[in-house]
Amino acid sequence: MAANQSARALGDRRRRRTALLALCLAGFVIQLDVTIVNVALPTVQHQLHAGTGALEWVISGYALGLAALIPLMGALGDRLGHRLVLLAGLIVFGLCSVAAALAPSPAALINARVGQGAGGAAILALALAVLTDAYPPQQRGHAIGWWAAIGGIGFGAGPIVGGVLLAGFDWSTIFWINLPIIVVTVVLILLAVPPAAATSDPRPLDVPGVVLVSVGLAATTFGLITLTDVPWGPARTLVPLAVGGLVLAAFVQWQRRASDPLVPRTVRSNSAFIGACVIYFTSYVAFSGTLYYVTLMFQNLLGWSALRTGLSWLLMNTPFLVAAQMAGKLSQRFTPRVIVTTGCAAGALGVAALSTLTSTTPFIVAGIGYLVAGVGFGLLVPGITHVAMRDIAGPVAGTASAVLNSSRQLGAAAGLALVGAIGSVATRCSWGASRSGHTSTASGPVATGNLRGVPSSTQAAARNAFETGYHVALGICTASLLVAVWLSLKVFKQRKTPTEAARTKESQ
Repeated sequence: MAANQSARALGDRRRRRTALLALCLAGFVIQLDVTIVNVALPTVQHQLHAGTGALEWVISGYALGLAALIPLMGALGDRLGHRLVLLAGLIVFGLCSVAAALAPSPAALINARVGQGAGGAAILALALAVLTDAYPPQQRGHAIGWWAAIGGIGFGAGPIVGGVLLAGFDWSTIFWINLPIIVVTVVLILLAVPPAAATSDPRPLDVPGVVLVSVGLAATTFGLITLTDVPWGPARTLVPLAVGGLVLAAFVQWQRRASDPLVPRTVRSNSAFIGACVIYFTSYVAFSGTLYYVTLMFQNLLGWSALRTGLSWLLMNTPFLVAAQMAGKLSQRFTPRVIVTTGCAAGALGVAALSTLTSTTPFIVAGIGYLVAGVGFGLLVPGITHVAMRDIAGPVAGTASAVLNSSRQLGAAAGLALVGAIGSVATRCSWGASRSGHTSTASGPVATGNLRGVPSSTQAAARNAFETGYHVALGICTASLLVAVWLSLKVFKQRKTPTEAARTKESQ
């Protein structure tokens, strides 16, 4: 009997580890595709004769598909089964990767990228739900730490992998590389995640809720994306943002009235979950805005290659991985409030260090900022995820996971748009002041640190103007993380750690 129980326990551990490996690979490839495309854009522009607007949507179409469909995928997962919808998302992502690699035109590539986003939405929406199904609460923090760490590595590895592939192969290889990862992930999920582990929900699907939230998220994301290109343009930005805001407000009202709402009341009434979503949003505003401007500083202003810039991110990815693993172990000794608050504070300190950079600052300053920010985000991401999902029951885990990841996607889009727009305005104002109030046609490139079209006589003024915008932008990112610190202290109640709870139970 004891031998059988030991064998079953060993088999369960192996299945959980295999499932975790599969989910980590899925998270890795989704995050990889966020950044790997950037380094291939010049080649795509040349070979497919793509305009600037088309290039922007090669990146933005992926983000749009992710943001708009995550809630729907979470709801479908709770009804049809987490494993089934997750597998469908992986297959769609893989097929659309093939379509992207074979795309004969910019329009076909953009459509394939939107399809990748749709498949990725299912993966992001349900990865945490499958983890919740597979791992008991006392082991969940460690598993989430691995999942967050590997996903973060995928984000940072994109420019490195892309640079290496493009050094010897065609641009299509940045999409072909997804296929072996997807195939291995599908096989591992089929082996390690039994259908019974995925819950089903007999409640009818809230179709009005799905339509409202999808349209609202799509319109808001579209407005935020275009805001980075045409700040405050009424037709392309303000109208979509206003429509998105109104539709999302209507969605909130509908959820209060619906008999079977898309987001169950048990999720909406969980203050720790709602607080985690808000902190996720504010922290990713800072994270995406920081990476955007630091990349502009190194690649455009200093002339670094995409590969060199990506390699520098290892100084942030490595401590991110270590800290994410530590977060799982620290959760046994410290409350999520302590872990998340410490992570947000360290992230703010690291971003503050990066905000001091100029074109003449020694790289060691950036290295210190990378290291500290990496530790901070390595703590806060799994910490937020753990506190958000710890009290969520299996039947609504897919929906909760979707809402949490939607807040992250919106935060990333808002960070690129709002931080980018404000930084651009600061750069243009400084550039105009240096030219007695007159900006030139070169003010647009100057806002991104690209000084190639600027006359040599005004190069110094243009450099100073970009640095002004850079400092303003990263100051906003630092402030956003400080807001996250305050929210963590206010929202997360002090609770006993698992170790303290066990000791209390033993003493009774």
